[in-house]
Amino acid sequence: MSNRPPAADWSTDFDHLDPRWTEDPYPIWDELRQSCPIAHTDRFMGAYFPSRYEDVRAIAYDTEHFSSRRVVVRETRQKLPPAPPITSDPPEHRPAKQALLPAFTPQMIGRHEPRTRDICRELLARLGGKTRCDAAVEYAQEIPVRVIAHMLGVPEADAAQFRKWITEVLEIGITDIAVLMRAQGEMVAYFAEKVAARRAHPGEDLIGYLINARVEDRPLSDEHVNGMLRLLMIAGIDTTWSAIGSCLWHLAQQAPDRRRLAREPGLMGSAVEELLRAYAPVTMAREVVKETEISGCTFKPGHMVLLSFPAANRDPAVFPDADRVVIDRAQNRHAAFGLGIHRCIGSNLARMELRVALTEWLARFPEFGLDPQAPVKWSVGTVRGPRQLPLLLQA
Repeated sequence: MSNRPPAADWSTDFDHLDPRWTEDPYPIWDELRQSCPIAHTDRFMGAYFPSRYEDVRAIAYDTEHFSSRRVVVRETRQKLPPAPPITSDPPEHRPAKQALLPAFTPQMIGRHEPRTRDICRELLARLGGKTRCDAAVEYAQEIPVRVIAHMLGVPEADAAQFRKWITEVLEIGITDIAVLMRAQGEMVAYFAEKVAARRAHPGEDLIGYLINARVEDRPLSDEHVNGMLRLLMIAGIDTTWSAIGSCLWHLAQQAPDRRRLAREPGLMGSAVEELLRAYAPVTMAREVVKETEISGCTFKPGHMVLLSFPAANRDPAVFPDADRVVIDRAQNRHAAFGLGIHRCIGSNLARMELRVALTEWLARFPEFGLDPQAPVKWSVGTVRGPRQLPLLLQA
Protein backbone atom coordinates (compact mmCIF):
# COMPACT_ATOMS: atom_id res chain seq x y z
CA MET A 1 0.00 0.00 0.00
CA SER A 2 2.98 2.32 0.54
CA ASN A 3 3.56 2.54 -3.22
CA ARG A 4 0.12 3.90 -4.00
CA PRO A 5 0.04 7.33 -5.67
CA PRO A 6 -1.12 9.94 -3.17
CA ALA A 7 -4.65 11.28 -3.45
CA ALA A 8 -4.60 14.37 -5.64
CA ASP A 9 -7.94 15.81 -4.49
CA TRP A 10 -10.04 14.36 -1.70
CA SER A 11 -13.30 15.28 -3.43
CA THR A 12 -12.48 13.64 -6.78
CA ASP A 13 -9.62 11.24 -6.01
CA PHE A 14 -10.03 10.16 -2.38
CA ASP A 15 -8.21 7.07 -1.16
CA HIS A 16 -8.95 5.69 2.30
CA LEU A 17 -5.63 3.80 2.11
CA ASP A 18 -3.65 7.05 1.77
CA PRO A 19 -1.31 7.50 4.80
CA ARG A 20 -2.78 10.95 5.47
CA TRP A 21 -6.26 9.42 5.77
CA THR A 22 -4.94 6.59 7.93
CA GLU A 23 -3.11 8.88 10.36
CA ASP A 24 -5.74 11.59 10.82
CA PRO A 25 -8.92 11.44 8.72
CA TYR A 26 -10.92 14.01 10.68
CA PRO A 27 -9.65 17.20 8.98
CA ILE A 28 -10.23 15.53 5.60
CA TRP A 29 -13.83 14.78 6.49
CA ASP A 30 -14.35 18.34 7.77
CA GLU A 31 -13.03 19.68 4.48
CA LEU A 32 -15.31 17.42 2.46
CA ARG A 33 -18.44 18.37 4.42
CA GLN A 34 -17.83 22.00 3.52
CA SER A 35 -16.66 21.63 -0.08
CA CYS A 36 -18.02 18.34 -1.44
CA PRO A 37 -20.15 16.38 1.03
CA ILE A 38 -20.33 13.36 -1.29
CA ALA A 39 -16.92 12.69 -2.78
CA HIS A 40 -16.12 10.28 -5.61
CA THR A 41 -13.02 8.46 -6.79
CA ASP A 42 -12.17 6.35 -9.83
CA ARG A 43 -10.00 4.18 -7.60
CA PHE A 44 -11.45 0.83 -6.51
CA MET A 45 -13.35 0.75 -9.84
CA GLY A 46 -15.41 3.69 -8.66
CA ALA A 47 -16.49 4.61 -5.12
CA TYR A 48 -18.41 7.36 -3.31
CA PHE A 49 -17.78 8.81 0.15
CA PRO A 50 -20.63 10.67 1.93
CA SER A 51 -19.27 12.70 4.84
CA ARG A 52 -22.50 14.05 6.38
CA TYR A 53 -24.72 12.20 8.84
CA GLU A 54 -27.92 12.75 6.85
CA ASP A 55 -26.42 11.25 3.68
CA VAL A 56 -24.86 8.28 5.47
CA ARG A 57 -28.21 7.62 7.12
CA ALA A 58 -30.14 7.91 3.84
CA ILE A 59 -27.90 5.33 2.16
CA ALA A 60 -27.90 2.97 5.15
CA TYR A 61 -31.69 2.82 5.14
CA ASP A 62 -32.04 2.53 1.35
CA THR A 63 -31.89 -1.19 0.57
CA GLU A 64 -33.52 -0.73 -2.84
CA HIS A 65 -30.63 1.17 -4.42
CA PHE A 66 -27.75 0.01 -2.23
CA SER A 67 -26.85 -3.64 -1.65
CA SER A 68 -24.89 -5.15 1.25
CA ARG A 69 -23.55 -8.06 -0.78
CA ARG A 70 -20.12 -6.37 -0.68
CA VAL A 71 -19.29 -4.75 2.65
CA VAL A 72 -15.64 -3.80 2.07
CA VAL A 73 -14.30 -1.50 -0.67
CA ARG A 74 -11.47 -3.42 -2.35
CA GLU A 75 -9.32 -3.15 -5.46
CA THR A 76 -11.15 -6.11 -7.00
CA ARG A 77 -14.71 -7.41 -6.94
CA GLN A 78 -13.87 -11.03 -6.29
CA LYS A 79 -16.89 -13.07 -5.20
CA LEU A 80 -16.52 -14.11 -1.56
CA PRO A 81 -18.41 -16.67 0.51
CA PRO A 82 -21.48 -15.02 2.08
CA ALA A 83 -21.40 -14.05 5.75
CA PRO A 84 -25.07 -13.62 6.72
CA PRO A 85 -26.70 -11.47 7.88
CA ILE A 86 -24.16 -8.71 7.16
CA THR A 87 -23.92 -9.60 3.45
CA SER A 88 -27.65 -10.25 3.11
CA ASP A 89 -30.28 -7.96 1.57
CA PRO A 90 -34.04 -8.09 2.19
CA PRO A 91 -35.94 -10.34 2.37
CA GLU A 92 -33.19 -12.84 3.38
CA HIS A 93 -31.63 -10.43 5.88
CA ARG A 94 -34.34 -10.32 8.53
CA PRO A 95 -34.69 -14.05 9.32
CA ALA A 96 -30.89 -14.46 9.24
CA LYS A 97 -30.46 -11.65 11.75
CA GLN A 98 -33.29 -12.87 13.96
CA ALA A 99 -31.56 -16.23 14.25
CA LEU A 100 -28.59 -14.54 15.91
CA LEU A 101 -30.31 -11.95 18.11
CA PRO A 102 -31.22 -14.20 21.08
CA ALA A 103 -27.53 -14.95 21.65
CA PHE A 104 -26.68 -11.25 21.96
CA THR A 105 -29.28 -9.86 24.34
CA PRO A 106 -27.99 -7.93 27.37
CA GLN A 107 -28.87 -10.89 29.58
CA MET A 108 -26.93 -13.38 27.45
CA ILE A 109 -23.94 -11.07 27.13
CA GLY A 110 -23.96 -10.57 30.89
CA ARG A 111 -23.05 -14.23 31.27
CA HIS A 112 -19.73 -13.54 29.58
CA GLU A 113 -18.75 -10.56 31.73
CA PRO A 114 -16.98 -12.58 34.46
CA ARG A 115 -14.75 -14.28 31.89
CA THR A 116 -14.08 -10.93 30.21
CA ARG A 117 -13.06 -9.42 33.55
CA ASP A 118 -10.79 -12.38 34.29
CA ILE A 119 -9.10 -11.98 30.90
CA CYS A 120 -8.49 -8.27 31.51
CA ARG A 121 -7.06 -8.86 34.97
CA GLU A 122 -4.83 -11.65 33.68
CA LEU A 123 -3.45 -9.37 30.95
CA LEU A 124 -2.92 -6.51 33.40
CA ALA A 125 -1.11 -8.82 35.80
CA ARG A 126 1.40 -9.54 33.02
CA LEU A 127 2.11 -5.81 32.84
CA GLY A 128 2.86 -5.59 36.56
CA GLY A 129 6.25 -4.04 37.21
CA LYS A 130 6.58 -2.72 33.65
CA THR A 131 7.05 0.97 32.94
CA ARG A 132 6.37 0.60 29.21
CA CYS A 133 3.98 -1.52 27.16
CA ASP A 134 2.24 -1.73 23.82
CA ALA A 135 -1.35 -1.42 24.99
CA ALA A 136 -2.70 -2.42 21.57
CA VAL A 137 -0.76 -5.68 21.26
CA GLU A 138 -0.52 -6.62 24.93
CA TYR A 139 -4.03 -5.61 26.04
CA ALA A 140 -6.64 -4.32 23.56
CA GLN A 141 -6.05 -6.96 20.89
CA GLU A 142 -6.08 -9.82 23.36
CA ILE A 143 -9.45 -9.13 24.96
CA PRO A 144 -12.05 -9.55 22.19
CA VAL A 145 -10.17 -12.37 20.46
CA ARG A 146 -10.18 -14.41 23.65
CA VAL A 147 -13.77 -13.47 24.52
CA ILE A 148 -14.98 -14.57 21.08
CA ALA A 149 -13.01 -17.82 21.38
CA HIS A 150 -14.67 -18.38 24.77
CA MET A 151 -18.13 -17.71 23.32
CA LEU A 152 -17.55 -19.97 20.30
CA GLY A 153 -16.16 -22.76 22.42
CA VAL A 154 -12.87 -22.93 20.53
CA PRO A 155 -9.37 -22.88 22.07
CA GLU A 156 -8.19 -19.43 23.15
CA ALA A 157 -4.81 -20.61 21.89
CA ASP A 158 -6.20 -20.10 18.37
CA ALA A 159 -6.24 -16.34 19.00
CA ALA A 160 -3.01 -15.76 17.06
CA GLN A 161 -4.53 -17.43 14.00
CA PHE A 162 -7.64 -15.25 14.32
CA ARG A 163 -5.52 -12.09 14.43
CA LYS A 164 -3.64 -13.21 11.31
CA TRP A 165 -6.87 -13.78 9.38
CA ILE A 166 -8.27 -10.42 10.45
CA THR A 167 -5.19 -8.59 9.20
CA GLU A 168 -5.27 -10.51 5.93
CA VAL A 169 -9.00 -9.97 5.29
CA LEU A 170 -9.42 -6.36 6.45
CA GLU A 171 -6.03 -4.83 5.63
CA ILE A 172 -3.72 -6.75 3.30
CA GLY A 173 -6.62 -8.30 1.41
CA ILE A 174 -7.98 -4.92 0.31
CA THR A 175 -5.29 -4.80 -2.36
CA ASP A 176 -3.91 -8.36 -2.44
CA ILE A 177 -6.61 -10.73 -3.67
CA ALA A 178 -4.42 -13.82 -3.28
CA VAL A 179 -3.95 -13.15 0.43
CA LEU A 180 -7.67 -12.47 0.84
CA MET A 181 -8.77 -15.67 -0.87
CA ARG A 182 -6.27 -17.80 1.03
CA ALA A 183 -7.47 -16.38 4.35
CA GLN A 184 -11.10 -16.92 3.38
CA GLY A 185 -10.38 -20.53 2.46
CA GLU A 186 -8.55 -21.16 5.72
CA MET A 187 -11.41 -19.68 7.77
CA VAL A 188 -14.02 -21.75 5.92
CA ALA A 189 -12.00 -24.93 6.55
CA TYR A 190 -11.40 -24.07 10.21
CA PHE A 191 -15.08 -23.54 11.00
CA ALA A 192 -16.20 -26.50 8.88
CA GLU A 193 -14.10 -28.68 11.14
CA LYS A 194 -15.50 -27.05 14.30
CA VAL A 195 -19.10 -27.41 13.12
CA ALA A 196 -18.58 -31.09 12.27
CA ALA A 197 -17.03 -31.68 15.71
CA ARG A 198 -19.91 -29.93 17.45
CA ARG A 199 -22.49 -31.92 15.54
CA ALA A 200 -20.77 -35.08 16.77
CA HIS A 201 -20.38 -33.74 20.32
CA PRO A 202 -23.03 -31.06 21.10
CA GLY A 203 -22.01 -28.17 23.33
CA GLU A 204 -23.56 -25.07 24.91
CA ASP A 205 -21.63 -22.45 22.98
CA LEU A 206 -22.29 -20.25 19.96
CA ILE A 207 -21.42 -23.00 17.51
CA GLY A 208 -23.87 -25.34 19.22
CA TYR A 209 -26.46 -22.56 19.35
CA LEU A 210 -26.23 -21.93 15.59
CA ILE A 211 -26.42 -25.63 14.78
CA ASN A 212 -29.73 -25.73 16.66
CA ALA A 213 -31.02 -22.38 15.37
CA ARG A 214 -33.91 -22.15 12.93
CA VAL A 215 -34.71 -19.71 10.13
CA GLU A 216 -38.38 -19.84 9.19
CA ASP A 217 -38.65 -23.22 10.98
CA ARG A 218 -35.75 -24.69 9.01
CA PRO A 219 -32.30 -25.57 10.39
CA LEU A 220 -29.37 -23.58 9.05
CA SER A 221 -27.20 -25.22 6.42
CA ASP A 222 -23.56 -25.85 7.27
CA GLU A 223 -22.64 -23.12 4.76
CA HIS A 224 -24.92 -20.65 6.54
CA VAL A 225 -23.52 -21.55 9.96
CA ASN A 226 -19.98 -21.26 8.59
CA GLY A 227 -20.70 -17.79 7.21
CA MET A 228 -22.18 -16.61 10.49
CA LEU A 229 -19.19 -17.91 12.44
CA ARG A 230 -16.76 -16.13 10.13
CA LEU A 231 -18.79 -12.96 10.57
CA LEU A 232 -18.77 -13.25 14.36
CA MET A 233 -15.04 -13.79 14.41
CA ILE A 234 -14.12 -10.94 12.05
CA ALA A 235 -16.76 -8.42 13.13
CA GLY A 236 -16.54 -9.29 16.81
CA ILE A 237 -12.80 -8.92 17.18
CA ASP A 238 -11.18 -6.21 15.06
CA THR A 239 -13.90 -3.65 15.69
CA THR A 240 -13.77 -4.05 19.47
CA TRP A 241 -9.99 -4.18 19.86
CA SER A 242 -9.81 -1.04 17.70
CA ALA A 243 -12.32 0.71 19.96
CA ILE A 244 -10.52 -0.32 23.15
CA GLY A 245 -7.20 0.87 21.73
CA SER A 246 -8.64 4.20 20.60
CA CYS A 247 -10.15 4.78 24.04
CA LEU A 248 -6.78 4.16 25.72
CA TRP A 249 -5.08 6.40 23.12
CA HIS A 250 -7.47 9.22 24.04
CA LEU A 251 -7.14 8.74 27.80
CA ALA A 252 -3.35 8.59 27.54
CA GLN A 253 -3.38 12.15 26.21
CA GLN A 254 -6.31 13.65 28.11
CA ALA A 255 -5.45 13.67 31.80
CA PRO A 256 -8.68 15.46 32.86
CA ASP A 257 -10.85 12.77 31.27
CA ARG A 258 -8.63 9.98 32.57
CA ARG A 259 -8.60 11.26 36.14
CA ARG A 260 -12.29 12.07 36.16
CA LEU A 261 -13.17 8.55 35.03
CA ALA A 262 -10.91 7.05 37.67
CA ARG A 263 -12.52 9.32 40.27
CA GLU A 264 -16.14 8.95 39.04
CA PRO A 265 -16.64 5.37 37.79
CA GLY A 266 -20.37 6.08 37.45
CA LEU A 267 -19.51 8.09 34.33
CA MET A 268 -18.13 5.05 32.53
CA GLY A 269 -21.38 4.35 30.67
CA SER A 270 -21.67 7.80 29.11
CA ALA A 271 -17.91 7.97 28.56
CA VAL A 272 -17.97 4.73 26.56
CA GLU A 273 -20.77 6.09 24.37
CA GLU A 274 -18.89 9.32 23.76
CA LEU A 275 -15.63 7.57 22.97
CA LEU A 276 -17.53 5.31 20.57
CA ARG A 277 -18.95 8.38 18.89
CA ALA A 278 -15.64 10.18 18.63
CA TYR A 279 -13.54 7.17 17.62
CA ALA A 280 -16.07 4.87 15.95
CA PRO A 281 -13.95 2.16 14.37
CA VAL A 282 -16.19 0.80 11.60
CA THR A 283 -16.75 1.98 8.04
CA MET A 284 -18.92 -0.38 6.02
CA ALA A 285 -19.58 -0.46 2.29
CA ARG A 286 -22.55 -0.73 -0.02
CA GLU A 287 -22.75 -1.50 -3.72
CA VAL A 288 -24.95 0.72 -5.89
CA VAL A 289 -27.41 -1.58 -7.66
CA LYS A 290 -29.88 1.00 -9.04
CA GLU A 291 -29.20 4.59 -10.05
CA THR A 292 -30.42 7.14 -7.54
CA GLU A 293 -29.75 10.69 -6.40
CA ILE A 294 -28.96 11.87 -2.87
CA SER A 295 -28.16 15.49 -2.00
CA GLY A 296 -27.61 16.33 -5.67
CA CYS A 297 -25.18 13.46 -6.28
CA THR A 298 -26.05 10.73 -8.78
CA PHE A 299 -24.99 7.28 -7.67
CA LYS A 300 -24.15 5.02 -10.60
CA PRO A 301 -24.80 1.24 -10.51
CA GLY A 302 -21.70 -0.89 -10.09
CA HIS A 303 -19.85 1.70 -8.01
CA MET A 304 -19.23 1.22 -4.30
CA VAL A 305 -20.03 3.48 -1.35
CA LEU A 306 -17.69 3.88 1.59
CA LEU A 307 -20.34 4.25 4.29
CA SER A 308 -18.46 6.00 7.06
CA PHE A 309 -20.24 5.89 10.40
CA PRO A 310 -17.16 7.56 11.96
CA ALA A 311 -17.57 10.55 9.62
CA ALA A 312 -21.29 10.73 10.41
CA ASN A 313 -20.43 10.84 14.12
CA ARG A 314 -18.22 13.90 13.58
CA ASP A 315 -20.89 15.92 11.75
CA PRO A 316 -21.33 19.24 13.62
CA ALA A 317 -24.84 19.59 12.19
CA VAL A 318 -25.88 16.68 14.43
CA PHE A 319 -23.38 16.72 17.32
CA PRO A 320 -22.45 20.06 18.94
CA ASP A 321 -18.67 20.35 19.38
CA ALA A 322 -18.41 17.24 17.25
CA ASP A 323 -14.61 17.14 17.31
CA ARG A 324 -14.45 17.48 21.10
CA VAL A 325 -14.79 14.49 23.42
CA VAL A 326 -17.33 15.25 26.18
CA ILE A 327 -17.42 12.20 28.42
CA ASP A 328 -20.70 13.25 30.06
CA ARG A 329 -22.42 14.24 26.79
CA ALA A 330 -26.15 14.02 27.49
CA GLN A 331 -27.62 13.60 23.99
CA ASN A 332 -25.60 11.08 22.02
CA ARG A 333 -27.47 9.16 19.32
CA HIS A 334 -24.25 8.17 17.61
CA ALA A 335 -23.94 5.77 14.68
CA ALA A 336 -20.91 3.80 15.86
CA PHE A 337 -22.86 0.56 15.56
CA GLY A 338 -24.32 1.46 12.20
CA LEU A 339 -27.71 2.61 10.97
CA GLY A 340 -30.57 0.81 9.29
CA ILE A 341 -31.26 -2.91 9.09
CA HIS A 342 -27.60 -3.84 9.51
CA ARG A 343 -27.12 -2.12 12.86
CA CYS A 344 -24.60 -4.25 14.74
CA ILE A 345 -26.09 -7.18 16.64
CA GLY A 346 -22.96 -7.27 18.80
CA SER A 347 -23.41 -3.81 20.30
CA ASN A 348 -24.17 -5.20 23.78
CA LEU A 349 -21.05 -7.35 23.63
CA ALA A 350 -18.83 -4.48 22.46
CA ARG A 351 -20.16 -2.13 25.14
CA MET A 352 -19.57 -4.73 27.85
CA GLU A 353 -16.01 -5.41 26.70
CA LEU A 354 -15.21 -1.68 26.48
CA ARG A 355 -16.65 -0.93 29.90
CA VAL A 356 -14.84 -3.83 31.56
CA ALA A 357 -11.55 -3.23 29.72
CA LEU A 358 -11.41 0.47 30.63
CA THR A 359 -12.60 -0.02 34.22
CA GLU A 360 -9.98 -2.70 34.89
CA TRP A 361 -7.21 -0.73 33.17
CA LEU A 362 -7.91 2.45 35.16
CA ALA A 363 -8.07 0.47 38.41
CA ARG A 364 -4.58 -0.89 37.69
CA PHE A 365 -3.04 2.09 35.87
CA PRO A 366 -4.83 5.33 36.74
CA GLU A 367 -1.83 7.28 35.43
CA PHE A 368 -0.32 6.58 32.00
CA GLY A 369 0.63 8.43 28.86
CA LEU A 370 1.93 8.03 25.33
CA ASP A 371 5.54 6.96 25.00
CA PRO A 372 7.24 9.87 23.18
CA GLN A 373 10.04 7.56 22.01
CA ALA A 374 7.78 5.26 19.98
CA PRO A 375 5.14 6.08 17.35
CA VAL A 376 1.50 5.05 17.40
CA LYS A 377 0.64 2.95 14.34
CA TRP A 378 -2.92 2.99 13.00
CA SER A 379 -4.64 0.27 11.01
CA VAL A 380 -5.15 0.67 7.27
CA GLY A 381 -8.56 0.06 5.72
CA THR A 382 -12.15 0.29 6.86
CA VAL A 383 -11.71 -0.53 10.57
CA ARG A 384 -9.69 2.16 12.32
CA GLY A 385 -7.77 1.70 15.55
CA PRO A 386 -4.19 1.67 16.87
CA ARG A 387 -2.21 -1.43 15.95
CA GLN A 388 0.73 -0.25 18.04
CA LEU A 389 0.06 1.89 21.11
CA PRO A 390 3.26 2.43 23.12
CA LEU A 391 2.48 3.73 26.61
CA LEU A 392 4.42 4.80 29.67
CA LEU A 393 2.96 3.28 32.83
CA GLN A 394 2.94 4.47 36.42
CA ALA A 395 2.19 1.91 39.11
